[in-house]
Amino acid sequence: MRITNGMLITNMMRNYNKNLRNLVKLQEQLSSGKRILRPSDDPVATAKSLKIRSDLAYNQQYVSNADNAISWLESTEMALKDLGDVLQRARELAVKANNGNLTPEDRIVIADEIQQLKKHVIQVGNTTYAGRYIFAGYKTDQPAFTEQGNQLIYQGDDGKIAFEIGVGNRIDVNVVGGDGGAEIDKIYDVLERFENALTNTTDPALDGYIEEIDQRIIQVLSQRSAVGAKVNRFELIRARLNDEEINFTNLLSQNEDVDVAGVIVSLKEAENVYRASLAAGARIIMPTLTDFLR
Repeated sequence: MRITNGMLITNMMRNYNKNLRNLVKLQEQLSSGKRILRPSDDPVATAKSLKIRSDLAYNQQYVSNADNAISWLESTEMALKDLGDVLQRARELAVKANNGNLTPEDRIVIADEIQQLKKHVIQVGNTTYAGRYIFAGYKTDQPAFTEQGNQLIYQGDDGKIAFEIGVGNRIDVNVVGGDGGAEIDKIYDVLERFENALTNTTDPALDGYIEEIDQRIIQVLSQRSAVGAKVNRFELIRARLNDEEINFTNLLSQNEDVDVAGVIVSLKEAENVYRASLAAGARIIMPTLTDFLR
């Protein structure tokens, strides 16, 4: 078989380009810090990375959901605390009003304070978080309560707002303001009747309000206890999700990141091979007889 200069040059250029591609690939890996630069580099590892990235994205969303849920619950807890403070103050006033030694002026003073407590109850009942009314059930785009005459009307529903913090794992976070929840309208009703009794000097009897207020306090405390338990649960879930995020990040790094020391060694070897191929090529493409016949 006759070996021509053309064949030698073709083989030399093929090997030269192969060595150059290998050198460029190693340089890209070292500069990017990534072992996989394109799917064709390692299809199996690429598929694994896509799955890990998907799991990591879901996990980060669950962490965000847990943060939002905790913030919602903390806003609810503060609102319930305010309601508890209102009821505690109303109970103190009811005890004071029930001693039978009040003058009409004293009753008016207590009634004025009860009126202010009623206004605060309305304000607390329409507490918002991120522009959403937290006691309105699903109807978070409108105030949960409105005052009509001497009544506080609940405009929400009994819908439960839940946050997803895992596959198929959803936890309710809201407390409704009506029946079965904080029952803020009933708190208002007790205070309204108490105020009317105080201003009605012809009917001095003020018995029974302490017991009613105690019932409202118990209801608020039960809701506040449930909210606190959910906050603790979400904090535990958030801690676990943060640990899982670290784990997913480590897996992704192990799958994608390059071994810097190994690549530096390989890059040095590739540089030597590339230089050797250039030197060999220079010897192959030597002057021929044609060069002397020109």
